[in-house]
Amino acid sequence: MNEDRLRLRLGVNIDHVATIRNARGGRHPDPVRAAHMAVEAGADGITAHLREDRRHITDDDIARLSAEIDRPLNLEMAATEEMLAIALRHAPHAACIVPERREERTTEGGLDVAGGHNHIAPFVARLAEAGIRVSLFIEPEARQVDAAAGLRAPVVELHTGAYCEAALAGDGPRRERELARLRQAAAHAAEAGLEVHAGHGLTFETVGGVAALPAVAELNIGHFLIGEAIFGGLDSAVRRMRAAIDTAQRRAGVSPG
Repeated sequence: MNEDRLRLRLGVNIDHVATIRNARGGRHPDPVRAAHMAVEAGADGITAHLREDRRHITDDDIARLSAEIDRPLNLEMAATEEMLAIALRHAPHAACIVPERREERTTEGGLDVAGGHNHIAPFVARLAEAGIRVSLFIEPEARQVDAAAGLRAPVVELHTGAYCEAALAGDGPRRERELARLRQAAAHAAEAGLEVHAGHGLTFETVGGVAALPAVAELNIGHFLIGEAIFGGLDSAVRRMRAAIDTAQRRAGVSPG
């Protein structure tokens, strides 16, 4: 196989720079500064999740990111009227609808698009009408892919958490099963005319398996990169992740365009 495709995009999530800032209060470290640094290091876009409880990213962060960053902003948001109003006000390039529960530490699992069709449909429609590209964060399951296609969302983001957890546990067989699920779901989504993104828990060690999937167009990575930045700097972490993605594509026989 020697298939040319567009360069796999890397979106950097800067939420946890804000987590560190909010632990003490004040303005340091500044997530918007981190976004600028990530772009300079090779990020193709910036992702930020404005949660209902504002545990990390704040409304002011979103306003500043919208005004200052010259790369696409991907706003992760719950399907609520409050978050919809904020998205419509700032008009980011994209909005990724994710499940959200106050008691969770981070997003746990994908959005149940199939079970929540009637609730989610108006949000997809209103965001699309405003020219915002809608993405749905889902489990790598055909049922959820089909439901997303039925809502006419142009993008799905596959939850890679189970794959990364298996890798972290050293469970090789489970890791391969989860990677196969991602491969099948990505191919199914592409066949349905959806653009495929992926993310959650990806590291230098796990990103290669997902980056090598031909149907995947974008990866969104945050917590790991911010953690690595503590030891070696954000610039180094982003550049190393970019290199790992490109290497995985070449090894898979896919030449980044």
